[in-house]
Amino acid sequence: MDTKLIASDPSIMMGKPVIAGTRITVELILEKFAAGETIEQLLEAYPRLTEESVLAAFHFASQALRADVVYPIVERRQ
Repeated sequence: MDTKLIASDPSIMMGKPVIAGTRITVELILEKFAAGETIEQLLEAYPRLTEESVLAAFHFASQALRADVVYPIVERRQ
């Protein structure tokens, strides 16, 4: 996986990981995918994306979650 496809710069999107050369965050890609959009729909909506860059975002996120950090899931009250 080409890690050069993901960049983080404090002057771009407050340092959030983005697809290099864009302001498209890894977070946005994950949110859209989790909401049911397909890779093809993402590519259509964001012409600067490539299938390789979307897969790089997934890979980056999976690696970030491998850190020894506990993410408690708290039920929200309504």
